[in-house]
Amino acid sequence: MKPSIIIIHLIIMAFSINSYSQKPSDPLAHTFSIVARDANTGEMAVGVQSHWFSVGTGVSWGKAGVGVVATQSFTNRGFGINGLALLESGKTPQEALDILLSDDEGRDFRQVAILDAKGQVATHTGKSCIDFASHLNGKDFSVQANMMLTDNVVPAMEKAWKDNSTLPLAERMVAVLQAAQEQGGDIRGKQSAALLIVASEGSSKPWNDTLIDLRVDDAENPIAELDRLLKVFRAYEHMNKGDYFVEKNEMQNAMLEYNSAMQMFPKNLEMQYWTAITLANDQKIEEASAMLQKIYAQDANWRTLTQRLPKVGLLNVSEEDLKKLLQ
Repeated sequence: MKPSIIIIHLIIMAFSINSYSQKPSDPLAHTFSIVARDANTGEMAVGVQSHWFSVGTGVSWGKAGVGVVATQSFTNRGFGINGLALLESGKTPQEALDILLSDDEGRDFRQVAILDAKGQVATHTGKSCIDFASHLNGKDFSVQANMMLTDNVVPAMEKAWKDNSTLPLAERMVAVLQAAQEQGGDIRGKQSAALLIVASEGSSKPWNDTLIDLRVDDAENPIAELDRLLKVFRAYEHMNKGDYFVEKNEMQNAMLEYNSAMQMFPKNLEMQYWTAITLANDQKIEEASAMLQKIYAQDANWRTLTQRLPKVGLLNVSEEDLKKLLQ
């Protein structure tokens, strides 16, 4: 090989190595997402969908009373933890974003949105994010997407956020994701989705500060599945309230909550079962027994569970009534 050719070859190699080093090795999460705050409750959320496995484990970050972060495209997960720490230290979202990007060699490939507890936002879409890539933001929200099929996705998300202001935050977030998918969404298709909601203020019990954390890691229609899981979550909220009223011996209120749950998922045996047990504890034995017999017919293990409840005080009936419940 001639010296001139060797020099050219080395130059090409050096250029290739340098170009590659500027491209981050972080996991890809080409996707569309929304970070938002409910102006009435102060709750903050991240909603996301992607044709990538388990997108919620990398994109969505939040801390009660502090803020939320969505980090995507070539995902830098450190932006999640560090971004929240910067907000907690008193930085604005824009200051935090500037600091995160300042020493990031992959900034051109990043897409990041940060929202704080005041509803202030800052968003970055790197110039090397794959088309169609853009973002729109305003007070209490930011919508962002990259590698979209069309350039209609982000405007549709913004419109859906504004048009659904009467919905609870969780349902509003799902509506935004649905609007994005209706415009074509991720050019590669669909695979995973997630919804994270944190409280407006932190508490001394941080394990209670994450209000909703739903993830669909791998599904044919992840947004539809996320919507279904949210409905299940709402039903179990009624169940939890029913349990609370049982503890307070407010059986009428307990029954109202259990019935609300059953109306949402009438085929759910768990909801039917504890409604029947509450009826029994309220001395409505015949009604409880009728419900239980139908449950036992579908799964006999529930009868075994009924036998175990008196020992721990969750079923307080006479021996005679217990026999009726176990028939």
